[in-house]
Amino acid sequence: MTTTSLLKVAGVIGCAVLGSCARQQAAAPAPSPATPPAIHYEAHIYPGGRQPDGPALSNPVRGDANAAKNGALLFTAMNCDGCHGGDAGGWVGPSLADGRWRYGGADEEIFSSIYFGRPKGMPAFGTVLGAPAIWNIVVYLKSLPAPPDVPTETWE
Repeated sequence: MTTTSLLKVAGVIGCAVLGSCARQQAAAPAPSPATPPAIHYEAHIYPGGRQPDGPALSNPVRGDANAAKNGALLFTAMNCDGCHGGDAGGWVGPSLADGRWRYGGADEEIFSSIYFGRPKGMPAFGTVLGAPAIWNIVVYLKSLPAPPDVPTETWE
């Protein structure tokens, strides 16, 4: 083989190698979402007795009708109604429509319950759904009208 032929072959091989490297970088999976900051949870232990400073957790889609629709679809798709009943009225799991919350009813507290789960049956969905989807479910739950008759007793 001549020097020119060897240079052409080397150039083709070099292009192929560079092309395959670029494809591998493009196919790399996206990093998983980080745990939301500044969530107060009664089981957390803070040095010095106070929660570290950090950005406050707040609902970015509060009051958004489209978020409520998406949240309703996610509630059904993730089989939340399998435990909490249709329209979150309660079944095996407690009602999420009656306005009574064992772990707090603020948006951030509901988010925390879904994201991290709770003892006695509530699984953690944070790594499955991610924060944006959970916020949609929170908006959906907050949009539900309270039933006229609440058949259960309060948690207090």
